[in-house]
Amino acid sequence: MAKSMTSYGRAKVGTNELTIAVEVKTVNHRYFDVSMKIPSQCIFLEDQLRRILQTFFQRGRVELYIQIYGETLLQKTVEANWDLVDQYMVQLQELKQRYQLNGDLPMTVITSFPEIFSVSEKENNISDEYISLLMNAVNHASKQALEMREKEGVSLLKDLRTRIHNLVQYVEKIKGRQPFALTAHRERIKRRVSDHFMEEPLQDTARLYQEIVLLAEKGDITEEIIRMHSHLAQMEQTIILTEPIGRKLEFIAQELLREANTIGSKSVDTVISEYTILIKSEIEKIKEQVQNME
Repeated sequence: MAKSMTSYGRAKVGTNELTIAVEVKTVNHRYFDVSMKIPSQCIFLEDQLRRILQTFFQRGRVELYIQIYGETLLQKTVEANWDLVDQYMVQLQELKQRYQLNGDLPMTVITSFPEIFSVSEKENNISDEYISLLMNAVNHASKQALEMREKEGVSLLKDLRTRIHNLVQYVEKIKGRQPFALTAHRERIKRRVSDHFMEEPLQDTARLYQEIVLLAEKGDITEEIIRMHSHLAQMEQTIILTEPIGRKLEFIAQELLREANTIGSKSVDTVISEYTILIKSEIEKIKEQVQNME
């Protein structure tokens, strides 16, 4: 099945304590390439996440984004700055003595001083329970992206079939025109030879015949037509394969363009030249389409 390489999928799972949000984005790329933006506590899961993505995608750039929210991933600790507390207490005792103050200082006064306490957060390792939730979310988002790839692949395949059909028709038109074009080409050679020898006497007959044959062969595009039909048949066989077909189609399209260029350079018939331009236009559109196919 033909698949596009452009897609997007997302999933969100969680509990009352933690939420996991996953996004999978794919774009066209010559090979399979993975980019991950994930929390630090999930770094050790990179290989496992890559293997999951490879079960869904075989070609293209795959971008994986994971965000985790929740207090369970953070461990908060409170620490007292005892050195600072000691300095505060010394100053308070001096204050009492200097101004002859009586009574004990309430705890609320002491704890209200700035920087007495500091709260720090430390990330906890993600538990097996949440790893399972995470993997399910990645699977779900990847499946969603794959479905989008397949849906767009159907549209690409429909367009590709139309263009292959057009190419077959254009090549047949050229094939039908070829006998007339070849006859006209040979007649032009005869006239040029006749005009030339009306001005100059014939000296080297063998060389003359050799040049005439070369000129006649130059206008013969039979082999190019046969190869174009062969390439188009290969393309029709390729688009029904279940394996990734994008790179193979790119190669066939390049070969088709090579034959079209040769026909364009050989032919001196205006009708064939017009069909050649149409063929090259269709091939360029096919190349654009297959570059986005897995």
